[in-house]
Amino acid sequence: MKTQAAILIESNRIVIDEITLPPLKPGQVLIQIKYSGVCHTQLLEVRGHRGEDLYLPHCLGHEGSGIVLEIGPKVEKVKPGDHVILSWMKGSGANVAGSLYDWRGKAVNAGAITTFSHHSILSENRLTPIPLDFPLKEAALIGCAIPTGLGAVFNTAKPKAGDSLAVFGCGGVGLSALLGAKISGCAPRIAIDTNPHKLSLAKAMGATHCINASLEDPLAALQKIGTLDYAIEASGSPIAMHQALKAVRSQGGSAVIVGNARFGQELTLDPKEFNQGKKLLGTWGGDNQPDLHFPRYCNLIRYGQLDLSSFINHIYPLNQVETALDELEGGKVLRPLIDMDL
Repeated sequence: MKTQAAILIESNRIVIDEITLPPLKPGQVLIQIKYSGVCHTQLLEVRGHRGEDLYLPHCLGHEGSGIVLEIGPKVEKVKPGDHVILSWMKGSGANVAGSLYDWRGKAVNAGAITTFSHHSILSENRLTPIPLDFPLKEAALIGCAIPTGLGAVFNTAKPKAGDSLAVFGCGGVGLSALLGAKISGCAPRIAIDTNPHKLSLAKAMGATHCINASLEDPLAALQKIGTLDYAIEASGSPIAMHQALKAVRSQGGSAVIVGNARFGQELTLDPKEFNQGKKLLGTWGGDNQPDLHFPRYCNLIRYGQLDLSSFINHIYPLNQVETALDELEGGKVLRPLIDMDL
């Protein structure tokens, strides 16, 4: 089978071209991609900021939605015709290594999940079935940003109603964490960023306070608001990571690090922060179990508790994926979506 795909052939060089997909292995599923999200992790990969890329040339993308076209041997989780969320987060089912696609006689690597293409072969455990009437546009966002941000609050920080929470970095993940804080009943809910547009979005999504870190010291501004129980760092900046830990209260305050720093960057901490009883928590994509948590997030959307309208304002065809990456990098868009039908 042939399909169109975005192929990264070297840093900052993407080619849109036809590739040939191999037969399915046991535990693999052929998906017709409907929508793919574009996230900062993919941006770091394309820009070469994740260290040496050992798999070039390779396909891209790790969140999306689609329709099952064909299943390989031993696949039991889905069947042809099913609608599914596609995610790098591992759920139940076979865990199968990626495939090699053919591009004009050259081998192209594809991991257990790639989504910047019209069709893709995925490992069974990267799929989560959803009801046929659930919108595939919203479903694509549940593959990475939304569950990472929500999970960092629900599964990792675990605040109680009335606890104070600040989010450092108001991109897709950070704003998802802010929405999670609102659902959890956190108060106050504080958004911190250097981009006025993102802070405006944060205000519209339920932030009670907004701090522009380019205009004032966020630590001083937070002290004026009051004691901080939780901080979610979603910017990928080691400076913000340090500030997040410093900002939370002694004797029980927790900072959760979500953001991906660039390869080679390091974080220096004062050990006294831990002597004060503060906690620094890491999280693997919000510590989600896709089979358990993704349907819950769908329910929050379906029943009006989670509004994703601000996340789906910028939609691109596959041949404009580089534009989507550029505008994401420049802070012009919150979460680009690639619509494979455009």
